[in-house]
Amino acid sequence: MKPFLDEDFLLHNKTAVKLYHEFAKSMPVIDYHCHLSPQQIADNVTFKNLTQIWLYGDHYKWRAMRINGVNEKHCTGSASDKDKFLQWAATVPYTLRNPLYHWTHLELKRYFGISEILNEHTAEQIYTQCTALLQQPDYSVKNLLRKMNVYTICTTDDPVDSLEYHQKLKGDGFEIPVLPAFRPDNVMNVTDPEKFNSYLKKLEAITSISISSFDDFLYALQNRHDFFASMGCSVSDHGLEEICAEEFTGSEIDSIFHKVHSGKHLNEVEQRKFKSAMLVHFAEWDWEKGWIQQYHLGALRNNNTRMLNTIGPDTGWDSIGDFQQGKNLSKFLGKLDNDDRLTKTIVYNLNPADNELMATMVGNFNDGSVAGKIQFGAAWWFLDQKDGMVKQMNALSNMGLLSRFVGMLTDSRSFLSYPRHEYFRRILCNLLGEEIEHGELPNDIPWIGKVLQDICFYNAKNYFNW
Repeated sequence: MKPFLDEDFLLHNKTAVKLYHEFAKSMPVIDYHCHLSPQQIADNVTFKNLTQIWLYGDHYKWRAMRINGVNEKHCTGSASDKDKFLQWAATVPYTLRNPLYHWTHLELKRYFGISEILNEHTAEQIYTQCTALLQQPDYSVKNLLRKMNVYTICTTDDPVDSLEYHQKLKGDGFEIPVLPAFRPDNVMNVTDPEKFNSYLKKLEAITSISISSFDDFLYALQNRHDFFASMGCSVSDHGLEEICAEEFTGSEIDSIFHKVHSGKHLNEVEQRKFKSAMLVHFAEWDWEKGWIQQYHLGALRNNNTRMLNTIGPDTGWDSIGDFQQGKNLSKFLGKLDNDDRLTKTIVYNLNPADNELMATMVGNFNDGSVAGKIQFGAAWWFLDQKDGMVKQMNALSNMGLLSRFVGMLTDSRSFLSYPRHEYFRRILCNLLGEEIEHGELPNDIPWIGKVLQDICFYNAKNYFNW
């Protein structure tokens, strides 16, 4: 029986062990999509206790705690930090076979050198030990990033964000580039006219541009797109249920904008036409600047209206959706390709039923101009676990080129999430090692080791030009 979480964790054959330890393990980390706070990095924050760095904002853990019968006051509520941690520790044993169980113990081991299993009996000692370590300079945010061999970080930023902390990081000369990504989801959210017009006021304020027409709106947004580029941004990102690709005319969009700007509700067709127009404009701007565009598709968000109204979004009430992705994605990418305005693109799906759809769809628009120009992105969110990663990589392997894959990202708000890259690398090495030992791949360790290093690091480095 193998011990839990030993040096060969998830590596079930000798070839996998060799591939991981000799090729994958030491590769730097490119985190090309995350939700880390640039302010906390710029201020080089040290956290007061383990709860603050580990549980604040972590809806994965909150969901598990709620399922385990933990009251909301111990998740997002008024309980003390220590009491919140004790409730999480008591939940951990019940997360067996959930990726949280592996992530939790990997993070304790890699950051704090703790090999004990976290449960209600070890909670006090672990909380005290980790909290004491977090007070030391070696555990400041910047040093945590250094500790995890992070090469580049790309945060997620709204067009009206000032990017002042990115500017501060550049001025301070922090050796790990922390770059912004342009995430205009709020720009396209025209479901609620009051919220949309409130957002327009923020856009007017940050650009000093008065917005009374759709052309004004585009001008202000392009101003922000240009500003992001001046700050080193070369990536956009969209979190969508599905791609909208409705036919529209310029006069229709002018009229739709006037309607929502005057405070009137749009019908569903008008909303879809507006979103379709905005997606095309953003994609064309990305192409003009040579940016990489990312589309995270398939999340059904904010399902629990009561809790959304009580504690807000991004608190753990989302799920996989069953949207029809294929036809509109094909139409959207096809329009850009026909106009010769399709930039490098990464598409992520949240419904595993769409794996083969996505793997084949990206192949339709890889035109040979760039290796892996259109990418089937890493297993995302609810699929960010062993089974989900293997299924994504199998679909990509069967219908595309795994060797050109840009690999893993954290998609996390936590500075303790970087062992997820290790998790991914171990799973990948085991997958390839198993096939080598079964004679399904040649025993060419130098070549397959190179492919591994490409997937772990070099493909992303070259793809993003970082």
